[in-house]
Amino acid sequence: HLLALTRRTAVQVRMARRFAAVLVLSGHAEALRVPRPQLRVAGRARAMMNPRGPAIPSALRTSHATLYATDQAVAAVEPEPQKRGLKAILASPETKKVVPLALIFFCILFNYTILRDTKDVLVVTAPKSGAEIIPFLKTYVNLPGAIAFTVLYGSLSNRFSQPQVFRGVVSTFLGFFACFAWLLYPNIGSLHPHGLADAAAKILPGSFQAPIAVIRNWTFSLFYLAAELWGSVVASLLFWGFANSVVSVNEAKKYYPLFGLFANVALVFSGQFVRIVSKLRAGAADPAAAWGLSLKLLMGGVVASGGVLLGAYEYMQRQVVTDPRCVDPSTLKKSKTKTKMSMRDSAKYLAQSKYIRDLATLVIGYGMAINIVEVTWKANLKRRFPDPAAYSAFMGAFSSTTGGVTLFMMLAGQRILKKFGWGVAAAVTPVTLLATGCVFFSLVLKPGVWAPLCGALGTTPLMLAVLVGAAQNIASKSTKYALFDPCKEMAYIPLDAEQKTKGKAAVDVIGNPLGKSGGALVQQMLILSLGSLAACTPYLATILFGVIFLWLRAARSLAGQFEAKMASE
Repeated sequence: HLLALTRRTAVQVRMARRFAAVLVLSGHAEALRVPRPQLRVAGRARAMMNPRGPAIPSALRTSHATLYATDQAVAAVEPEPQKRGLKAILASPETKKVVPLALIFFCILFNYTILRDTKDVLVVTAPKSGAEIIPFLKTYVNLPGAIAFTVLYGSLSNRFSQPQVFRGVVSTFLGFFACFAWLLYPNIGSLHPHGLADAAAKILPGSFQAPIAVIRNWTFSLFYLAAELWGSVVASLLFWGFANSVVSVNEAKKYYPLFGLFANVALVFSGQFVRIVSKLRAGAADPAAAWGLSLKLLMGGVVASGGVLLGAYEYMQRQVVTDPRCVDPSTLKKSKTKTKMSMRDSAKYLAQSKYIRDLATLVIGYGMAINIVEVTWKANLKRRFPDPAAYSAFMGAFSSTTGGVTLFMMLAGQRILKKFGWGVAAAVTPVTLLATGCVFFSLVLKPGVWAPLCGALGTTPLMLAVLVGAAQNIASKSTKYALFDPCKEMAYIPLDAEQKTKGKAAVDVIGNPLGKSGGALVQQMLILSLGSLAACTPYLATILFGVIFLWLRAARSLAGQFEAKMASE
């Protein structure tokens, strides 16, 4: 009993001594106070203590900071965790910049989908017209219009700031679309020169029916030009030029594929909007008046979406561009630098750049390839759906499906860019066109080979060709939005101010129409020499595969140059 009592007394004495030491140190409140998130630092310090050592640990004899860190030291070792939650996310600089950009892209694609479907319905189903008119429109209307706008844009860029150019160009487009629906279309009976066109058709050979239709329905041709320019000017030039001026390369790799993830929801909504509006014409006593009402609703949606677009752009200019947390002031100053070179000097300067030539080859290659497959597909589509209402409804469903597939491709596109790099991502679109083109042209050229499959599916070779052509266009457009466009825009970021502004204008505004017009010119020559689009199909398939080969070679060359520029920065 005496021995046990002695041991208990010794333990109590040691505990009392330790408690007294704690009381003495408690006066140093600043040293003893350890923030709760940094308990791991204190835990490591306590692990240094010897539980069987003397009454006062040796660590305490040296310095209080050895055991306990001050607030400043702890913060340096292990910083306070960032605040999380919806309010914190919305207040972050990245969210402040990315969300308005995605909204702008959403509105642009919403409008472009409506305009693209409407322009096809107008020109393909117009009186004494058809899909054969498209090559002539792209060569003799779109290409001169694109060149004229490029000259105008170069002049505007030297005289006005980029925000002024953006507002003015977008407002002009919206004003024209509103005037077309409310002023031009209701008066097409007096505006279209049907008498002159009929007189010319009696004099000229039958192969000139398509170019005559361009003049016969000149207001539709003008609308076709404006709709095409909306895609190349507003989407490719203005939006991506603005995005490249406020987004860094690292942010572009992270967010550019995701811009379309939000924006291509517009394809789903706009496709359904077109399909619902198209049904308003079904069974109407006066189809022309019903189509006029539908056109006003469609263009009203375009104008409303354009208003949201301009509002989001104004927010970016006032709240994001002026915030140094969102945009580096030095980068913004560089992007605002105006170039004073003439268009002739700029063309000569850009022609000497292999980098720009490869970029132009990519854009021209896509334009030629998509033009070749689209015209052939739309010719079969009109054979299957000759009624404008049915044609427009099918195009609305086509656009909605394109949006849904593109949403999936946007998710896959970010992974492809991160895992495989720029070169592989840029090659996905031409490879997709090559693979689907083989199936589509085999259906058109050798329908008998597919007869057993058509019988098993309960359809016809024509309908199967229409569906496969739709699948080809959906796959090519979804990979374009998800991979081709982000890769193309990323390639502009390491360039200097001259190449970014006028180089981008030359490549996007001229390159894309030049590619489509090049494909259209080839089709025109074949149609005039062979007599029909169907007879040209074997030659078009061969030309398509050659264009894709050159496209892939340019993408491979540009990938090496892009990586070299990024490594040098």
